[in-house]
Amino acid sequence: MAQFEKEIVQAVLIADNNVWNFKPLSDEGSTALLPLVNVSMLDYALIALNRSGVEEVFVYASLYLQDVRDHIKAGIATYASWSFKMTVHVIGGEGCRCFGDAMRDLDAKALIRGNFILLGADTVTNADLRPVLEQHKRQAKFDKGTAATLVFKECSNNVRTGNELLIAVDRRNDRLHYHQRLKVHQKESRYQIPLDIFLGNSCVALHHNLLDPQIAIGSPSMLSLFSDNFDFQTRDDFVRGLLINEELLDSRIYVALLPAAQYAHKVNSWPAYQLVSRDIINRWAYPLVPDMGVYKLQQQYVFHKDNIYKSHEAHVSKVALHENVVIQAGSHVDSGTVISDSVIGVNCRIGKNCRLTNVFLMANVTVKDNCRLEHCVLGAGAIVNEDCDVSAGCVLGAKSVLPAKTKLANTLITSTPSTQQTDDQEQQEATVQLESLGPHAFIISDLTTGDPEDSDGDDFLPQQPLSIPKMGDLLAPLEEISYFSDNSEDDEDASRAVTPLPDDTNIFLGEVIDSLTRGYREKSNPDFLILEINSSRYAYNMSLKEVNFNVVKAVFGMQHIVEPANNNVLVAINAAFKQLGPVVSNYIKSEDAMLDCLKALEDVYEENPLVREKISQIVHYLYDKDFVSEDAIQAWYEQLDDQEHAQLRQSLAKLVQWLDQSSEEEDDDDDDEEDED
Repeated sequence: MAQFEKEIVQAVLIADNNVWNFKPLSDEGSTALLPLVNVSMLDYALIALNRSGVEEVFVYASLYLQDVRDHIKAGIATYASWSFKMTVHVIGGEGCRCFGDAMRDLDAKALIRGNFILLGADTVTNADLRPVLEQHKRQAKFDKGTAATLVFKECSNNVRTGNELLIAVDRRNDRLHYHQRLKVHQKESRYQIPLDIFLGNSCVALHHNLLDPQIAIGSPSMLSLFSDNFDFQTRDDFVRGLLINEELLDSRIYVALLPAAQYAHKVNSWPAYQLVSRDIINRWAYPLVPDMGVYKLQQQYVFHKDNIYKSHEAHVSKVALHENVVIQAGSHVDSGTVISDSVIGVNCRIGKNCRLTNVFLMANVTVKDNCRLEHCVLGAGAIVNEDCDVSAGCVLGAKSVLPAKTKLANTLITSTPSTQQTDDQEQQEATVQLESLGPHAFIISDLTTGDPEDSDGDDFLPQQPLSIPKMGDLLAPLEEISYFSDNSEDDEDASRAVTPLPDDTNIFLGEVIDSLTRGYREKSNPDFLILEINSSRYAYNMSLKEVNFNVVKAVFGMQHIVEPANNNVLVAINAAFKQLGPVVSNYIKSEDAMLDCLKALEDVYEENPLVREKISQIVHYLYDKDFVSEDAIQAWYEQLDDQEHAQLRQSLAKLVQWLDQSSEEEDDDDDDEEDED
């Protein structure tokens, strides 16, 4: 009779995502429990699974495991909307440091008995996944090597959150042939796709407008593939590995696109948090909207015009709420205060004559009189005292207390001087003193946020800004990005910017960037990287001068430096040279090689605005670490044209002057020693 038993629809929810992108709140609790329009992200994911007919869910968490368990128990006890017709198990494993480890642990526990739905606890969707699951099952009958079906959603805007993709699929059966995650901070002028994809397949479709909400349908073989391949650390590693080794692994990936009417987005950073909050308030994710009782089966808000959602138990004048506002029960707003485009949590108190725009307040937050808050997030229990001005991307941790008349912008605040660290950072923290604004307000510096490249707790999406940007900044690319210009000078500059290098040089530079990026991530032996670079050099007949130039340019071309965490390029450069310094030193030995190094930096200066701002400190760093000499810097400085490189010369002037003074002092010391002799 076992053969007639109905297959239970199972799902796996990964709760440990984005531990770096939501600091300092991720240091205080699970990001899966972070409120999004006053409902935790984990609840949105569970509701999506319940709507898709899932009967059994395994929530996998290694960080804050007990907090997640307590939340699930509380949801069941209070009859949360997802608790009906669905069994939820919370599991975890010690030593689980990444998505791949979680999948291997699930395989070892043998909890999954068939095809399953896989998504992150930070995915918000109103999609019915049953049709996709049935499509996957049909495909698996025809192709026994079907490992997974990835679910994507067409996106109509140009705002980048790290979830955008370019893919190539077979139009006949939706088989995935190519997968590339797009850059966060810039729009690609062109794409490079292997020619073999078109030569080996008669009908290929390219999609460059897709959003990856991190939803997948997995076959039982998906878990075993992670167990057999320990280099699969992330979902992207899994996809890349199967595309490269399809014949060897005898496994294939297919693609499904959600209908236009269905909503799906992954909340992997503060920019994404802000965008998804706006979408929910504007009812794009219906029925996942505040007035529909998303979490509890009772109406908590009354929906007014201009997208205002107000609880019956909130004490506030309607005049104070302009548009796109959610205010939860127990909150109180005094007279003279104006709120727009904001979410107010439970039991918050906002004083008189305040102005809140694009602000997200968690539970029990207090904002006293005459404060201005814009584009910021305040953690649970935070207090902002009188006459404060908090704007331009600030995030205040739970129980932070901001002193009166404080002005902040683009700053992360925590209530205690200790922050969560990786093993590599613990030794550094002993020598780092956080700047204090008060007894319960400490500024988190770029150093104490740690190095995201060393973190395996994230789902390894591209690193995002730690502060929350203005909505206008997020939407700017919609108006500013253009492929044409009426200005001839702009056309000339644009064409010069996208003109490719000669083919061999371009390919060589790309291979060196790939080698150094992989070596940096995997902490490879520098000698092996030098062998790889030398092999590429002989393959493309590069001169030694070209190798010197491109090796340095490749270091600064790594994603870790192009898009550094918290926009701190100096920390990123220090981390890169700490690991790859021996590789650079192998090529940059003579004075001529040092000039090649500085000329490469000259190119990077033109291409990377973050390097442009810190060029003097970067050159000084290379000098301190003996990559370039004083004579090489001065010779390079003298070669810079007064007009063409006026700004660069101005930025370097103080450094060159300091080097001249140091040289003169050394000469004087030498003369004194000779006189004494």
